[in-house]
Order: sequence, then C-alpha cells, then structure tokens
Amino acid sequence: MSQAYVVGQMTVKNPEKWAQYRSQVLGTLLPFGGELVFRGEQVQSFSGVNPHPDIVVIRFPSLCDAQGWHASPAYQALIPLRQEAADVVLTTYEA
Repeated sequence: MSQAYVVGQMTVKNPEKWAQYRSQVLGTLLPFGGELVFRGEQVQSFSGVNPHPDIVVIRFPSLCDAQGWHASPAYQALIPLRQEAADVVLTTYEA
C-alpha cells in the first residue's frame, strides 16, 4: 500500500485567522493517521515562479485516509476559516 501526501501551498492573508486555523487542523489529522512532515517558507526558486511563499506537507498511510480526512466533518468545518485566512492550493500525491 502506498502512502499519500497532501501538499498545501499558501499565501497568508490574515495571520490571526491563520493561527486559529493551524491550531485546529492538526487535531483533524489524527483519526486518519495524518502526520505533519514539515512546514516551511520559500527561500529561493531555482526554476519557475511559485506564487505561494509557504508550504506544508502532510503524510497519510493511504490515499483513502487522505481523502477521508479532507471529506471529514471536522476538517470541512475549518475550510471557511482557512479561506478567510489564506489563499491555499491543496494537492495530493501518492508515493
């Protein structure tokens, strides 16, 4: 079974609301075996232009777990806060 990774690239619009979102989102990962791999800020681009300066990578045991997390009522309830706090692109990868 392959693991899945959710990669979020974001531009924070409201730091206070972003802090609220971040403080709540980690708890939504646990029932699906999700774990934060890293968060970071873009330092340099070797090729191309990425419009979002921040990134987060979350690992899940499977694609099904990643999909379950995103569809869960707990995470869905946080999406309006996330949308107010930041412009976010979420993509999923299997490895």
